[in-house]
Amino acid sequence: MQGPSISISAHAASARAVLSLCAALLLQAWTTPARADLLPDLGRAPTVASLPVPASKHWVWVNDFVFPHMADGMAYLVDGDTGRYLGTLSTGYSYAHLLLSRDGRIIYSPETYFSRGTRGKRTDVVTLYDTATLNVLGEIRVPPKRASNMPTMGDFEPTDDDRFLMIYDFTPAQSIAVVDTAAHRFVGEVPIPGCAFAYPTGPRSFFSVCGDGSLVMVSLDDHGKAVTHHTDAMLPMGADPVTEKPVRIGQVWYFVTFDGLVEPLHIDAHHAKLAPAWSLETAAERTAGWRPGGLQPYAVDARRGLLYVIMHQGGLSTHKDPGKVVWVYDLASHRRVQTIALKHLSSSIQVTTDAKPLLFSVFIDASDLDVYDAVSGAWQRTVAQIGTTPTLLITP
Repeated sequence: MQGPSISISAHAASARAVLSLCAALLLQAWTTPARADLLPDLGRAPTVASLPVPASKHWVWVNDFVFPHMADGMAYLVDGDTGRYLGTLSTGYSYAHLLLSRDGRIIYSPETYFSRGTRGKRTDVVTLYDTATLNVLGEIRVPPKRASNMPTMGDFEPTDDDRFLMIYDFTPAQSIAVVDTAAHRFVGEVPIPGCAFAYPTGPRSFFSVCGDGSLVMVSLDDHGKAVTHHTDAMLPMGADPVTEKPVRIGQVWYFVTFDGLVEPLHIDAHHAKLAPAWSLETAAERTAGWRPGGLQPYAVDARRGLLYVIMHQGGLSTHKDPGKVVWVYDLASHRRVQTIALKHLSSSIQVTTDAKPLLFSVFIDASDLDVYDAVSGAWQRTVAQIGTTPTLLITP
């Protein structure tokens, strides 16, 4: 009986010694100043980079609605010439898109936040970012009414002189919030009952489209006070209505119907006139079901007078469907002059504004950005893993 008792005592003493040693080592780790036993930095110190101003014409901002977690809207900056990722902005709940000032120095971003992330007190702001550093320059508080809809360019637009910003509100009462960029303040709200979105027409003017095809035309004075007048019904809203995604060259906004009829609206601050419509498809192509579709399905090259359109085959209700081909039209002759086969499905396109333009393409259900030569249509590169649900594309 004596042997086993001595053995157990010896083992217990040994265990206590091990535990004491472990405790001492842990205490030393907690009380001894930490050493930087890391890999050498090879003489390199951390650096903070700045982006050149003005930005390259071949850069693109990819705006991300982030459907799986809508409280975390994002915008990503990519260099189309190299495919290099340049920066990110965190842009809040139910994000639409940012705007770039014409002098290239400020980014305007309408943003919504809740005090508890996904609930609580709502705060709406227009955040101003420095385009060189992407740092926040300031915020402009606006009424908490910004529309939460599928992103479209008409959600947020500037006047042509950059003096005022227009934000589409929906509560469900419809209005346009006006922000003064010089005074950095919200200056008023323009009621637009039964109408939607803001499309600029000049230095201090814009219009909204109403459900019956009429327009609300708005002029702003130096203080942002609005004068409005209502036109008769102009745009088709019947069996083949126009979409809310027009593109613009000068004083002409090009609306397109579900079936692919182009409706050129000539408009300024005081006058609006609809030019004769023309079709994107031949009769045979319409019979075969070809039609435009997507989230940002149109882009223009103002230098060459060209319209780019995402096309697919489908029924009347497929006007939001993506496509894998872009048809290019001469706006003067209404003739299709080019067909660009896309590498991947596309729901949004954008064309840069320089003499050697690029064509950017994304699909909301993928995370890749495709880059093409907009003149030849040749694929240049794919930038993988840009965002979660990319929506609208913005170029300088």
